[in-house]
Amino acid sequence: MALNRNKKKDIIKKINTIAKKSLSIITANPSKIEVNKINTLRKKAKKFNVKIYLTRNTLLKKSLKKTIFSKIIEILKGPNLIAFSLQHPGSASRLFIEFNKKNKDFKIKNAVYENKILDIKEIHDLATLPTHIESIFKFMTILKEISLGKFLRLLNQITHKSI
Repeated sequence: MALNRNKKKDIIKKINTIAKKSLSIITANPSKIEVNKINTLRKKAKKFNVKIYLTRNTLLKKSLKKTIFSKIIEILKGPNLIAFSLQHPGSASRLFIEFNKKNKDFKIKNAVYENKILDIKEIHDLATLPTHIESIFKFMTILKEISLGKFLRLLNQITHKSI
């Protein structure tokens, strides 16, 4: 279905607005992936506050101008499925990596975070960044271990002194 000029402008504006709110983006080649699987990926994306778009590169390039993701414009080639992380910088990367494990034809291309184009290793690092809740949980665990360790050392000292 052909897009008229107004629809194209709406798409550009919509993606530009999302890009300005996003913390990171990631692109992948969706070729050879069934539409049903892409739809399942979109449903999962909603849970992680990730926006996914499949659009023409010309519209995508125009929508990413004057954003922190403008560096990726130069390397957009071929079909692109693009995901924007809105809440946590690694959520879109996690989503794509998880999807890639089940669908080997889904090729992750690149990502941009903090105005830097990331390679595949850096994308994996970004995906493993803990979320806010995970960070708090890890911090609480460390505090418990530290307090428990001190308590056990104190008990150990008390038992040795009383003997």
